[in-house]
Amino acid sequence: MADTSSPPSEQLAVTTLGDEVPKAQFSDRVPIRSIIARPDGGSGLAGRKARVGGWVKTGRKADKDAFAFLEINDGSCAGNLQVIVEASLGELGQLVPTGTCVVVDGHLKLPPAGTKQKIELRADKVLHVGPVDPAKYPLPKMRLTLEFLRDFVHLRSRTNTISAVARIRNALAYATHTFFNKEGFLYVHTPIVTTSDCEGAGEMFQVTTLLSEAERLEKELLQNPPPTEADVEAARLVVKEKGDVVSQLKADKATKPEIGAAVDQLKKAKESLAKVEERSKLKPGIPKKDDGKVDYGKDFFARQAFLTVSGQLQVESYVCALSSVYTFGPTFRAENSHTSRHLAEFWMVEPEIAFAELKDDMNCAEAYVKFLCQWLLDNCLEDMEFMADKFDKGCIDRLKLVASTPFIRVSYTEAVEILEDAVKNGKKFENEVKWGIDLASEHERFLTEVKFQKPVIVYNYPKEIKAFYMRLNDDLKTVAAMDVLVPKVAFTVGELIGGSQREERYDVIQSRIKEMGLPLEPYEWYLDLRRYGTVKHAGFGLGFERMILFATGLENIRDVIPFPRYPGRADL
Repeated sequence: MADTSSPPSEQLAVTTLGDEVPKAQFSDRVPIRSIIARPDGGSGLAGRKARVGGWVKTGRKADKDAFAFLEINDGSCAGNLQVIVEASLGELGQLVPTGTCVVVDGHLKLPPAGTKQKIELRADKVLHVGPVDPAKYPLPKMRLTLEFLRDFVHLRSRTNTISAVARIRNALAYATHTFFNKEGFLYVHTPIVTTSDCEGAGEMFQVTTLLSEAERLEKELLQNPPPTEADVEAARLVVKEKGDVVSQLKADKATKPEIGAAVDQLKKAKESLAKVEERSKLKPGIPKKDDGKVDYGKDFFARQAFLTVSGQLQVESYVCALSSVYTFGPTFRAENSHTSRHLAEFWMVEPEIAFAELKDDMNCAEAYVKFLCQWLLDNCLEDMEFMADKFDKGCIDRLKLVASTPFIRVSYTEAVEILEDAVKNGKKFENEVKWGIDLASEHERFLTEVKFQKPVIVYNYPKEIKAFYMRLNDDLKTVAAMDVLVPKVAFTVGELIGGSQREERYDVIQSRIKEMGLPLEPYEWYLDLRRYGTVKHAGFGLGFERMILFATGLENIRDVIPFPRYPGRADL
């Protein structure tokens, strides 16, 4: 059963001031949510004072410019509060443009019978106006495409759609931490900079200072050219001369102060020579080894480093000590793809469970996805209703289905047989169906939307199409891997969750690394987890943006992350 307690954003701490509606504890205004999200729509607050602030969604003058109606929103909820401002309180022309920020004191009152809203605010005083030039404001009061909004990522959160997505994303993040903490998992922060390639795909962003150092050195050498061979020889001659002086003084049995002074001069000459020799070796460009390869020993981390594609390997080191852990953070993939399904930066939720096998992993994944779906139904229904109205009429029913329906579990072999039977019966797929393929989106969609019409977990995949760390099954052909497939996501981005029982046997995982053509050296620390106190463990990864796509019904992954990064774009 999902935890229906409200997240912090909905538990607004308050301080009561007379007959004023309670304000937010850390903000000098009443959140609009605490007015209009009440069961009575706010009507029970009629007659009370309130200070509200927000941005004008729509504004218009009325009664020959005697007053203005403003629909304002502060982001605390999807709904707007209507504010009525008389002309005597300020320049109405400055208040009505879409995007204007206003803060007003006023009295809440019941609107005329038959109107949509249950409560409105009649302004007594305008405290702040953040004006907008309608001729220049890039988000006019009209239906704007999501593609258009991607050119204004710094402003698009002011739109109804992106603000709804932001609240849904926040709810799912809070639900994630709630679920794993309730189940006894510890949250571990894994590194963003890594020297391991978890996926073995090689599509990683490299982290290096070699380029900036090469540019800096090139400028420096232009301004201050390196010493010539003649300069080096001159410095060596000075050292020889200073050495001869010391030798002569010792032969003449000079005083200790005289010899000491000469020795100091010799030391300085040697230090100078060392600097001259070092600078003479400086060459513009990237440092290279004798074999012509890049010398990463001169790089910041003294080795090749990358942005992580997954925190899984690192968090495994903690599961082998703390038993139940998870990481939740950004990951990166340098895949030059411009499709609606790919981002260069995305977030992953990756739990790991010790003393666990594949069935435990599948049980955890199913429980987690159900918890997320129920959480949105219990705590974010208004925003989900907006998404159902504007984008995907079936999104709420889909959440209810997943939250309440046991997931079907079929082996990869069984799934292929089902697909082959469908082909025999006339079903046509663009991608060939045969044992050994990586199931395509159309295959996954057939399983979830046609064959079973519910979420499906496919497990025990061919080892050739899965990562080296997945446990080899006794048949030596498959690995203990599983994918959670859900309706809608199979169409947009593939599986929602991918996971496996991890290979805990030292000799087997060492062989698998070699089979995959990966070098052993970067994974020696990972092999240590099998050398010393190895334990059966399992885990999975949920693509956080995929979960949001599944929940909202949006089609493009660039619209469910605040600041999307993809080839050619990294705004802000």
